[in-house]
Amino acid sequence: MIKIIHHRHKCIGCNSCVESAPDHWVMSKKDGKSMLKKSLQKGNYYILELPEWEYESQMEAARNCPVNIIRVNQSKKFVKA
Repeated sequence: MIKIIHHRHKCIGCNSCVESAPDHWVMSKKDGKSMLKKSLQKGNYYILELPEWEYESQMEAARNCPVNIIRVNQSKKFVKA
């Protein structure tokens, strides 16, 4: 699993995350900022867990964010020897 962490209140509404990964990002009509679909709010952050195969598209969204408010964390896998 990967964990997406979005610091939404710092969003400038540039739409780059939506263009990179439209399945999980949308622009709010209310305030013009991006929203991580189906995420849970924890304080100032919005968090969503996704399967590993979503990693590349979410990393593209994070890399394209001009204010660097998107983090993508991969879970560490333990391999049996």
